[in-house]
Amino acid sequence: MEKSVGMIAKKQTQAVVWNIPNLLSFFRILTVPFVVVCLFSPSPLASFLAALIFGIASITDLLDGYIARYQKSETAIGQLLDPLADKLLINSALIMLIPLGRIEAWMVVLIVAREVAVTGLRGIASIHGLVIAASGWGKAKTIFQTLALVGLLLHYEYFRIDFHALGMILMWIALVITVWSGFDYFYKFYQAQAGEGRSEEIGK
Repeated sequence: MEKSVGMIAKKQTQAVVWNIPNLLSFFRILTVPFVVVCLFSPSPLASFLAALIFGIASITDLLDGYIARYQKSETAIGQLLDPLADKLLINSALIMLIPLGRIEAWMVVLIVAREVAVTGLRGIASIHGLVIAASGWGKAKTIFQTLALVGLLLHYEYFRIDFHALGMILMWIALVITVWSGFDYFYKFYQAQAGEGRSEEIGK
């Protein structure tokens, strides 16, 4: 009887882990090597394939969040996989574009540094039990980074549109939002800490 209960519990756990949103996040992670390999070649075909794979993977980011909310199937592993998949996909594409001369290295350093700093801050906030509400700036940052990267990955001119120039315009917008959203997160962390301090004083 205990064995049967244990097996049922195990199957239920596996079903939760391998739900559709989590599978989409896994898929996004699996696309990263394909984008990287395509970017080893600067040819128009390789650039188009990299942009296509990146674009499809980015669409799954919208789908997994929507499905998780609709099915009410948000899980702890999903909360880990979703941002991890986003960061791997975006940061890998950014880094691979540097040697191709399609983006300035300092821009990539700034974006990656912001991600590392905010991730570290989230860890500290979690340890102290602080809840920092997410703002729309974070989502806007991801959207503009994604659109900019599609343009920079395409790079060449299609339908009389200079996708590299378009990508750079969007990347500058993304960079401003990225930096601002980082400062916004640190400010909210400061406010949360100050609020916690005031609560402790009132309790005394």
